Amino acid sequence: MIFSKTSGVNDSFFGKSQEPIRLMMEKDIEAFENESALPKIFKEIKSKNFAEKFTSKTSLKNFEAVAEGGSYPKTDMQEGFSKVVEPVTWKQSFTVTREMVEDNKILDIKNNALGFTQSFGRTKEMFGAALLMGAVSGTKANFGGQSFDVNSADGVSLFSKAHPSVTDKKVLQSNLFADGFSVDALSALECKMNDFKDDNGYVLSVAPDTIIIPNTYELKRDVFAAIGADKDPNTANNGFNYQFGRWNVIVWNQLNKMVTSDNPSPFILLDSKYNERAGGAVWVDRVELEVKSYIDENNDNNIFKGRARFTAGFNNWRAFAISGIKGGDTLISA
Repeated sequence: MIFSKTSGVNDSFFGKSQEPIRLMMEKDIEAFENESALPKIFKEIKSKNFAEKFTSKTSLKNFEAVAEGGSYPKTDMQEGFSKVVEPVTWKQSFTVTREMVEDNKILDIKNNALGFTQSFGRTKEMFGAALLMGAVSGTKANFGGQSFDVNSADGVSLFSKAHPSVTDKKVLQSNLFADGFSVDALSALECKMNDFKDDNGYVLSVAPDTIIIPNTYELKRDVFAAIGADKDPNTANNGFNYQFGRWNVIVWNQLNKMVTSDNPSPFILLDSKYNERAGGAVWVDRVELEVKSYIDENNDNNIFKGRARFTAGFNNWRAFAISGIKGGDTLISA
């Protein structure tokens, strides 16, 4: 957070209340961000531009066997799908009245400052979750009265049954499945991600390592039962559970609206290394939160205004897969 004061405020009636508010803002925002799920799900990028473009190159084709003295085969690469992400401006403000200071209501002033920083952290957290949930149901996410794109670079939603290839639009892949959480569904979804292919049809090294779930006791119980013991929970003879000790789990209460009667146990798998390497979900910070303070000459109140520029979006869908969503493909045949 960057905090600045306009000239005259230090010597004003409010001067003594400025620094405690500043200190509380800085410390609270740091504490909030330490608990944020965003850095674990989005690749964070600091930007100095009005927009950032994310793209890729297709792989080269395989070497070919040739006859003695044969010519060199020719192969080339082409640009993959691309995605442009443009930071959005976010603003908020609060007021400290002269009467509050005159009446020594420092606690009320501190509460306003606390609420201000919590609002900023909450906005970022809810925005990231809104994008992720919006990608389950369509190509747009609504947040704060505005619509945000949740397509990946290939032009379809992050979670889709029909991700095309840039080299052959008829070749489709899916990362949207219907099976609710179970040990078998977890194992099957992991294998699906292991088989994700690049735009030339070559199998990639996608290896999911993170499970993301809403904060419901049923899901938490089932997930930790599935991965928390070295014995198979589904067999009486306690066979080896190969899922034991292999997963990071993110329980994110901002995703609770994802749980419905149609989708009682949705779960997302993420390959955090591939996400970092290929830019699956990207968070672009253009301007960190700036807070300025000034006196309104019209009413003698002390105004605090906060402004930041950031946004988020999805580029390479292969870092993610979701299951437990009605209408998705089937993982486990009946």
